[in-house]
Amino acid sequence: MNRIDDLPIARAESVGFTFGQTRILGDVEVEIADGSQTVMTGRSGSGKTTLLLGLAGLIAPTTGTIAWPGLSHDGGLRRGEIGMVFQAPSLMPELTALQNVTLPLRLRGVDLAEAEARALRAMTEVSADDLRNSFPFEMSGGQQQRVAIARVLAGGHRLVLADEPTGALDRAHAHDVVRALRDSVAASGGSLILATHDLEISAMFTHHLAVEDGRLVQDPS
Repeated sequence: MNRIDDLPIARAESVGFTFGQTRILGDVEVEIADGSQTVMTGRSGSGKTTLLLGLAGLIAPTTGTIAWPGLSHDGGLRRGEIGMVFQAPSLMPELTALQNVTLPLRLRGVDLAEAEARALRAMTEVSADDLRNSFPFEMSGGQQQRVAIARVLAGGHRLVLADEPTGALDRAHAHDVVRALRDSVAASGGSLILATHDLEISAMFTHHLAVEDGRLVQDPS
């Protein structure tokens, strides 16, 4: 088993994903420790996104089990403990950037003043505070992605899963955003799993996993 540490916040045992007649992943064994930061590499289409969706609880594995020993046993509460950054920003088009970042907090019962304060701090961390009053149609793809990342950072989640979060960003912003993502998750005591095919981003991490030929393996690099 690919152990990240001794205290798993999430665990996959004999996990496999099959869609139709196509097996995407098989025999995945991994434990993610509370407070760990891990990068997962692999070519496009290798199954990185599928595994992240499984670890987020958004899709169920075809075989095996995924559990979250370090999170709430209540499924509703656990969903609030997991934050995910998708490849596409997926912002609400009718809301400003600040409202987009604030919305998940408000839905969790955080009062408006605190939610906006947390949202603005997160937006500042990813250099998106100047976009607070902008609507998604007024932003570039990279700007939208920074707002989407701020939305997750503001949540203070116990487990953050980031799927190619820097794909729409230029090199300078990509490095800054990954550093902000790592620092924010570490400050909240959470765990981070970031999927990327960018070798420079991968080099910023100590713990490495790789998806190769439908399996999850320790990255020899």
